[in-house]
Amino acid sequence: MDGHARAGAAGAAGGAVWSPSDELLRRFDLAGPRYTSYPTADRFNEAFGAEQYRQALAQRAHVGGAGGQLPLSVYVHIPFCESVCYYCACNKVITRHHERATAYLDILERELDLQLGALGRRQAASQVHLGGGTPTFLSDAELDRLMQMLRRGFEFAPGAECSIEIDPRTVTAQRLAHLKALGFNRLSFGVQDFDPDVQKAVHRIQPQEQVEALMREARALDFESINVDLIHGLPRQTPASLARTVAQVAALRPDRIALYAYAHLPQRFKPQRRIVAAELPGAADRVHMLSQAIAGFLAHGYVYIGMDHFALPDDALAVAKRQGRLHRNFQGYSTQPDCDLIGLGVSSISKVGATYAQNAKTLPEYIDSVTRGELPVVRGFALSREDLLRRTVIMGLMCQGRLDFEAVELAHLIDFRQHFAPELERLAELEAKGLVKLGPDGVELTDIGWYFVRAVAMVFDLPLQTDRARERYSRVI
Repeated sequence: MDGHARAGAAGAAGGAVWSPSDELLRRFDLAGPRYTSYPTADRFNEAFGAEQYRQALAQRAHVGGAGGQLPLSVYVHIPFCESVCYYCACNKVITRHHERATAYLDILERELDLQLGALGRRQAASQVHLGGGTPTFLSDAELDRLMQMLRRGFEFAPGAECSIEIDPRTVTAQRLAHLKALGFNRLSFGVQDFDPDVQKAVHRIQPQEQVEALMREARALDFESINVDLIHGLPRQTPASLARTVAQVAALRPDRIALYAYAHLPQRFKPQRRIVAAELPGAADRVHMLSQAIAGFLAHGYVYIGMDHFALPDDALAVAKRQGRLHRNFQGYSTQPDCDLIGLGVSSISKVGATYAQNAKTLPEYIDSVTRGELPVVRGFALSREDLLRRTVIMGLMCQGRLDFEAVELAHLIDFRQHFAPELERLAELEAKGLVKLGPDGVELTDIGWYFVRAVAMVFDLPLQTDRARERYSRVI
């Protein structure tokens, strides 16, 4: 198979593990969506607003009243950070005024009441995630209040996955114990890179020893899963420095690792203007860093899940991939069945039925809408039949790595080969490059194809076929 390189590790089943070569990575170094949704969030429009979202909530409440609804996923966005990380493209508010968090929770509670007014209270929630910003910007008392709000509004399902993103600079062993007492069972540590020069260049200083101590404490507290976020392509990063970080992180044995590509878009994200462009690694180094990092994690016994994610073989995510039970939502890969998502807070995105809805992106606009007693939705999307079909196809590739033509035909009443004739021609080109296997009954990613699943999924992205403005997307690799 063209462009492969063997990693020095055995797979979960004892076989050889393959990682992509520099040459293959370079060939597919193009921009494209991450497909945490389809259509992607950049397709949302202002024609879908608060009233359309209210109707979607009411429709779910009506169907739920007849029974049979899947549990919800709930996401809460906490936008505040004490200091800015120069690489950051998240929706955040930089402030050291912690009293702002109290006012934000007041508004958040009012938004929750507005949503539950249409949706109905005490619906089951199987997944709760706090993101940001920095959720641990909140004090212990404020976290208590937030979780009480959520538990009053939703019925947490037995074994619900409760996760929180953590800036290691904002927590102590005592705070971790408090998070455990609140019911959190999964932690995600933002590390990015352990190299001191890289940390200085991106304005995020956190020694490896600090993260190691917190992870050791988290294990002692018996958290079910610990994730570490890393970024490749940062300023002053080199293949040698990233290799050291990969080895250090692997030695800590987090259950999951996310290795994201840095997208330098200073025209869109103001903090990135503080990054010295001349200090960014060149294209060849960036590709080589990724190749080395993938091989490094595989060599340390991690399984590649897809879309920059790795997990230990016995982690629930790796088990779900082996069993064909992976799912994908706005938080990334998940073991939770595909379900409706209720987003709370500034810029949050909800998915209810065949609709997406996004809250106001600025804090003043968000506060103003909720204060007026209105849902703060400013844009969204109602999926057509064609959108639903293509979402099924793209998520099948992203999560199961395969498509059964007959299953898609029965679910959507189409002739797959006729409906997707141009796409199948493009898949044949990817088959020649070793990324997929086409058969009479379906298509399947190869082992190496999993590393380029975004490129395969893009074949079925209808708007992207005529869209030349791909620079708004991050690189596929």
